[in-house]
Amino acid sequence: MNTSSQFALPSPRDMVAELRTRLPHFNQIRWLDDTESTNADLLTLARQETGPRVRPWLLGAHLQSRGRGRAGRTWQNRAGANLMFSCAFDVFLPARQLPTLSPLAGMATCEALRLCLEPALRRRLTMKWPNDVLWDQAKLAGILVEATRASAAPSSADHHVVIIGIGINLQDAADLSLRTQRAVADWSGIAEHSTQASLTRCSDIVTKVAQSCYLSLNHVTAQGFTDLPDRYAQVDALMGQHVHIMDNGQILHTGIVTGINVSGQLLLRHPDGSERAITVGEVSVRPQR
Repeated sequence: MNTSSQFALPSPRDMVAELRTRLPHFNQIRWLDDTESTNADLLTLARQETGPRVRPWLLGAHLQSRGRGRAGRTWQNRAGANLMFSCAFDVFLPARQLPTLSPLAGMATCEALRLCLEPALRRRLTMKWPNDVLWDQAKLAGILVEATRASAAPSSADHHVVIIGIGINLQDAADLSLRTQRAVADWSGIAEHSTQASLTRCSDIVTKVAQSCYLSLNHVTAQGFTDLPDRYAQVDALMGQHVHIMDNGQILHTGIVTGINVSGQLLLRHPDGSERAITVGEVSVRPQR
């Protein structure tokens, strides 16, 4: 199986044509050969006084010269090796709840990608808090969630434009693992284990992820986050794991992960039995003894 040709990205024009058919409720769909950052492009567009007002929007690019990951990291990519796109949605939530959208978006992306696999393989795709998607504990996809106020006068103080940026590795996992000294996965590798994944086109993946994010945002806007912990538990890679919470190389907390709460915070049980809700920090899983 030639995975390099199998998951070759279609031309931007063909990608847009396929996505417009599959996502008719997205009011603007564009795909570029290259740009600096699809998230930055949509943030700029949302803040402009003139331009489209009706969302959702979708913008993808074969190459991003200044693609960004969480915590300001640079997204390493080459043309054709990654599936990179961003979606902009109108969200009506209090500002204090916006951080919860980060694990929500990761969960929605993981759920969507699981639909591209046979049921027996789906549990190998999991979520590392706050929003990394893993295949067999190796990073497959990263998500960056950003929010801004719409350029037009908002109809509500709780009206925000939320940009969800997704980067999924299609190829180059072995090279990335070597260069970053971290376990990295790609969709081509998954396709070696899954017939269904091998038959999935790039436009299928984009469609499923964009639709899953759209439906998840609509759900929490209407119903709130009450069911988030239970839903997240179905994809949680850290449940029961003994972890360190790191910041700039320093250990802030150590304990066992017990899930997340309705605010999307990571719940950590300390050795003394107390439980703490973690808002920020890098999760490092401690090796099993």
